[in-house]
Amino acid sequence: MTMHTPGAGLGMGGGRGLRSYMQDSSVTDHRLTRDTLRRVLHFARPYRRRLAVFLGLLVIDAAAGAATPMLFRYLIDHGIAEGDTPLVVGLAAAAAILALVSAGLSVAERFLSATVGEGLILDLRTAVFDHVQRMPLAFFSRTRTGALVQRLNGDVLGAQQAFTSTLQNVVSNGLTVVFTLGAMFAMSWRLTLVALVLVPAFVLPARFVGRRLADLARRGYELNADAGQLMNERFNVTGAHLAKVFGDPERESALYTDAAAKLRDVGVRQALYATWFRVGLVTVASVAIALVYGLGGVQAVRGELTVGIVVAMASYLGRLYGPLTAMSNVQVDVMTALVSFERVLEVLDLEPSVADRPDAVSLRTAVAARGASVALECVTFRYPRADEVSLASLESVATLRTDPTSETLRSVSFAVPAGAMVALVGPSGAGKTTISQLVSRMYDPTEGTVRIAGLDLRSVTLASLRATVGVVSQEAHLFHDTIAGNLRYARPSATDPELEGALRGAHIWDLVASLPEGLDTVVGDRGYRLSGGERQRLAIARLLLKAPDVVVLDEATAHLDSESEAAVQAALDTALHGRTSLVIAHRLSTVRDADLIVVLDEGRVVEQGTHLELLAAGGLYAELYGTQFANPAPAGS
Repeated sequence: MTMHTPGAGLGMGGGRGLRSYMQDSSVTDHRLTRDTLRRVLHFARPYRRRLAVFLGLLVIDAAAGAATPMLFRYLIDHGIAEGDTPLVVGLAAAAAILALVSAGLSVAERFLSATVGEGLILDLRTAVFDHVQRMPLAFFSRTRTGALVQRLNGDVLGAQQAFTSTLQNVVSNGLTVVFTLGAMFAMSWRLTLVALVLVPAFVLPARFVGRRLADLARRGYELNADAGQLMNERFNVTGAHLAKVFGDPERESALYTDAAAKLRDVGVRQALYATWFRVGLVTVASVAIALVYGLGGVQAVRGELTVGIVVAMASYLGRLYGPLTAMSNVQVDVMTALVSFERVLEVLDLEPSVADRPDAVSLRTAVAARGASVALECVTFRYPRADEVSLASLESVATLRTDPTSETLRSVSFAVPAGAMVALVGPSGAGKTTISQLVSRMYDPTEGTVRIAGLDLRSVTLASLRATVGVVSQEAHLFHDTIAGNLRYARPSATDPELEGALRGAHIWDLVASLPEGLDTVVGDRGYRLSGGERQRLAIARLLLKAPDVVVLDEATAHLDSESEAAVQAALDTALHGRTSLVIAHRLSTVRDADLIVVLDEGRVVEQGTHLELLAAGGLYAELYGTQFANPAPAGS
């Protein structure tokens, strides 16, 4: 559901006119760099031939439009006045042919405009989407999703207008003014000057109303965003659940009604300003035409002008004032489109901090030869600053923070042989999840090295790393898709029998088979139609389908009841069999059989060993274990 923005569709000649008068100082005062303009032209390069044809058609169309009143002049002065019937018929037919030609040109212009515009939208959206996908996790942890979507939708549409509607309006209006003034001066320079005297009466009200409409438009956007945020929070599944548990329907309705009422008020004011603007323009235009007929009529009576010239001059006025008024705001139109382009380029210029090196190699070859061992060597890590991974405009802040973040890991070292299981334990905030994110290369270490199969992860391709490492987190995310669709996200080519095998390995096939739609069952938003344990087992099935060599489990059994935990643990036993695994768990009972337990505290490794060795040492691990169990097992048990 989308709330209507007040004023959308208002305007002279279809909505586009008034929007050009909404002069936002942040746009008109903006200055674009030469590099931005060069890159804008780079995006247009694939369409340069179509744009050239498009501009040629605009020239022909403007010339044809300017010729029509001239035909009527000769029809009146030399056809009707002299009683030349063949000439009247011929000139009338010529005017009709020009009208048909103009209609055909309009269709051709729209076709070219649409193909260029939609092609640019495709290019820009694809470029932004592909680039955003390559951004590191830190980017998404800071950025507002709505702001990113706006770049892919609103700003991309604004950018393509630079080569479609804005280009068409600027060129078409400019050519129309040139041809029209040329014809008017050729017929009567005195009447032309009289017509030009009234131009300020069009331009100045446009600027006055434009400032008012700009203020109202900004207010409308703010109110629309507030109403949209209210709907987004209440309409997603978790928000709807919270509203039903704690909310009051009447209170929620009142909140939305208040937001909608404010939008209504802004819409009414915009409509009034727009109406006064249109009425004013029509009145001034009527006065101008009356002056031309009055002054021109007097000159025609005196024999200084012909009747055909007077009629043609009045006809030309309708083609003059609109384009002149629009051209007075051409800076707004052009800068609005180019600023949107700049906002798109701003995202494209944000370099991913985690990316393939030019000489990156495949990790799969090394794993096949040496096994999937994992090692951290003197790893120190701090999360990147805001200015290193994000944009102020995507976080809705004036400036990004530049003060350095504190170190999360400090000189951490340990090794996991291929096929072994290491457990990471420690209090909250010790750095366990950070290590799991370094192994899956969500981030790169600030210092030190993370290796798999002896290779520095910064030297391998991200595609081969994704194929090697699989992750199951405590919040298993599922798309609003079928069970089969969610599983095939890991391996699109998987057959139904392979899906069944993965589901059996995750101990959830019996449940899926019992559903009326089976594999085609839609799991709902974030998998909300399933229980937490069922979502976890589907995530494990997805992992089994991917068949990675290294498995990272980040609190995969947290927040589950005993029955669900037992089912998930059984699925995990299948998932971990024969694979190198990194397991993070607060429940120490789930990691007692680990080949190695690494105990972390404040970003440092404080203990390493087996369960029995660490209990016997009587350190932090023994303390954590004793805290979780009322009767802690004695050392050596």
